[in-house]
Amino acid sequence: MAYKHFEAIEKHAGLLGILIAIFVSIGGLAEITPLFMEAHAVKAPAGVEPYDPLRLIGRDVYVREGCYLCHSQMIRALRFETERYGHFSTAEESVYDRPFQWGSKRTGPDLARVGGKYSDQWQRLHLMNPRQVVAQSNMPGYPWLASRKLDATDIQARMRTLRRLGDPYSDTDIAGAPAAVAGKTEMDALIAYLQGLGIRNEPSPPTLPPDKTRQGGAP
Repeated sequence: MAYKHFEAIEKHAGLLGILIAIFVSIGGLAEITPLFMEAHAVKAPAGVEPYDPLRLIGRDVYVREGCYLCHSQMIRALRFETERYGHFSTAEESVYDRPFQWGSKRTGPDLARVGGKYSDQWQRLHLMNPRQVVAQSNMPGYPWLASRKLDATDIQARMRTLRRLGDPYSDTDIAGAPAAVAGKTEMDALIAYLQGLGIRNEPSPPTLPPDKTRQGGAP
């Protein structure tokens, strides 16, 4: 192609900038659009339900206090990780997380399967003063959470918003939310959130038919 076809573009910075923006936008859409389509195709597997009111508030406290800055919730499909933390994480597990809590740094351990690993009392002591249970911990304490009561009306508004985004909360679920969090503190909510991580949403290993459970013939 002759140079004259490009001369007008190269000599006019404004036109060059507009064309660059157009083609960069086209390239970006070509990369991003399939990812958005794939994200909307992810569905919750059987047994994975949206957060109950108490755990939903606990997740918001977890985000507000910046816990995700030191703790990831994404177990990679590497042997040394699965042996320490459990089954590797999948996208379906986080379908009701907005935003997802995968994280990118582990100053502390991964929490994707921490639910049930410790007792409620251990979690409470750890959140009040981590050195009570882990002497070498550099995690800060969060004692003020124990005195902050939950706002029962606010949780209903949050659940209605999440329902508009696709979470399957029923009118009964929303109506019963105030009673579910009555008399609870932010500490109770955060503990409930942590104790539920990985309990009901851990992927099940595939099962093989009886005739395929053994490989090869008899010795």
